[in-house]
Amino acid sequence: MTGTVLILGPSGKIGTHAIRAFEARGWTIRRYLRGTDMTAAAQGVDVIVNGLNPPNYHDWTNQIPAITRQVIAAAKASGATVIIPGNVYVYGETGGIWDETTPHRATTRKGRIRIEMEKAYRASGVRTIILRAGNFIDPDRNGDIFKVITLPDTERRKITSPGDPGAMQSWIWLPDWARAAEQLAQKRDDLSPFEDVPMPGFSFSHDDLAERLTALTGTRYSIKGFPWFVMRLASPFWELAREVLEMRGLFSTPHRLGSAKFDQLLPDFRATPLDEVLTRRVLEAQVDPDHAVRAGRKAVFAK
Repeated sequence: MTGTVLILGPSGKIGTHAIRAFEARGWTIRRYLRGTDMTAAAQGVDVIVNGLNPPNYHDWTNQIPAITRQVIAAAKASGATVIIPGNVYVYGETGGIWDETTPHRATTRKGRIRIEMEKAYRASGVRTIILRAGNFIDPDRNGDIFKVITLPDTERRKITSPGDPGAMQSWIWLPDWARAAEQLAQKRDDLSPFEDVPMPGFSFSHDDLAERLTALTGTRYSIKGFPWFVMRLASPFWELAREVLEMRGLFSTPHRLGSAKFDQLLPDFRATPLDEVLTRRVLEAQVDPDHAVRAGRKAVFAK
């Protein structure tokens, strides 16, 4: 069951991959132009994918509620189902397996803002799907955490760990998130009015990542710490530094997302293998071609 989908933030990370995934499955794509009448743009659409997010965490306190009100109004007027990329901020810093039953006990302001956002959708009566995932890995290298923090310079073979390098973290390959969003959109009429769907994606620590990249390339990857002192010095006059500092504890909180509900709803979904993700996202840009074939690509792509 396809239809027409309105993509909010069509040039952003979520929007770009959502357009590709929905278009590939025959949906009619409508792109929202920021600053225009969202309710008018949503007339006649079946699904709204909310990829709007203030860049660099700018003014979340005011902007997230404002965006939420706009989207809810547009969805009510059109009867559309809203799909939102949920994050893990809502869970706080008590490690473990996080799923749809885990209490939302955010310890940060941004986490509390997201909790209130999700409550607003639930209370609105708008059919809503929260597709929750961890850190983004974007094949387009579009300002994702993998590029900005973890591997800003692939040539140096150094992984930056902003927290405990042994702490398990949740990651998602953005094309996989978009494919899952499209598949859930097709099942929208069979779902509950409000669905919180954790997407397991990948679970690995920075230690695990160093070990895997070393095995794939035959070249040792080392780990270095993140320069938090620079962020502290810059925080009085740099908004992004202040916002990132607030999230520091999450990087040392071991966690992964549970898969039971996702597997129940999408039993035939096949995630992209991690080695293929690393090959496409990291290795193709940096390793010797002969070694890449020998150590990584041949094993990953041979069918």
